[in-house]
Amino acid sequence: MRVIRQALCAALVVAGFAAPAAAQDIELKLSHFLPAGHGMHRDWFVPWGEELAKRTNGKVKVTIFPAGSAFGNPARQLEQAVSGVVDIAHGLRGVPAGRFPRMGMIEFPFLVETANAASRTLWEMYPKHFAQEFPDTVKVLALHAHNAGLIHTREKQVKTMDDLKGLRIRSPSPQINAMLQQLGGTPVGLPPGEVYENLQRGVIDGAVFPWDPINSFRLFEVTKYHLDARSYTASFYFVMNKRKYDSLPADVRKAIDETTGAALTERFGDWWNQWDAPGLELAKKRGNVMTSLSDAERNRWREALKPTTEKLLSDLEGQGVKDARAIYAEMQQRIAKLEGKR
Repeated sequence: MRVIRQALCAALVVAGFAAPAAAQDIELKLSHFLPAGHGMHRDWFVPWGEELAKRTNGKVKVTIFPAGSAFGNPARQLEQAVSGVVDIAHGLRGVPAGRFPRMGMIEFPFLVETANAASRTLWEMYPKHFAQEFPDTVKVLALHAHNAGLIHTREKQVKTMDDLKGLRIRSPSPQINAMLQQLGGTPVGLPPGEVYENLQRGVIDGAVFPWDPINSFRLFEVTKYHLDARSYTASFYFVMNKRKYDSLPADVRKAIDETTGAALTERFGDWWNQWDAPGLELAKKRGNVMTSLSDAERNRWREALKPTTEKLLSDLEGQGVKDARAIYAEMQQRIAKLEGKR
């Protein structure tokens, strides 16, 4: 009995020393709406989790839930972070529609061409103009946007505005809906993961995307024509449950702060260029047809879309965004400087 008591005491002592170490293990659940093969998952989310683990001496483990998982619904990303169902979420600004209208101005026609300029502009303007749009229950870790996108079609080649008339085109946001309508198309709201099947079945005639989803969603298989319109972008948010963030040890918060925000924003330009490249190559290998707008046609689109931009600004003012024109003008100035247009 004495031996047994000694063994039990020893076990309790060991458990007492082990308990604090185990209590320091932190799991952070990160959700997003893209497939695990997407560049964001491979080049951003997975390495970021590994970096947090490294900076915290293994204290932090990031568990990722991509598209197809219980937390992969694109329309639920923000709510999941707000409620604490997940700790961190990455979502598409325009899904569901109507959210973050100030931030959405980055998606106005012919405003931006590069992910670098769009992402840096969003982050630099966030504190003054966009912070008020986010719930105070989340900490915003990053805002970003993709390179100016293309119009990809299934059966009909689009070279001019007239070619768009009557075509049903998948669109990610109200801003891009307005652009397509003005150009004669019929926008259809669909999450990225539903586009392949709807193109395959002929429910839609095309989609607006940069090159990267052509690879990650294998859309090169169900599209034949690709018009490099460079007339729009779509934007994204990366947020964390504020209560969870505040509950973390100081060194973990420091690791998160040092690997998000401005430091993270600087990487989006190069990343998007890398993510776009495979989609373009796969479309070429399949023999798909690539076209760019002629200078004359681009000017024609710009002129045609001026009333669209004016209406979007007026609508925002009607919704209570009284400084919409000032925000838009600041975006124009910042982007022009970053893209070397002035």
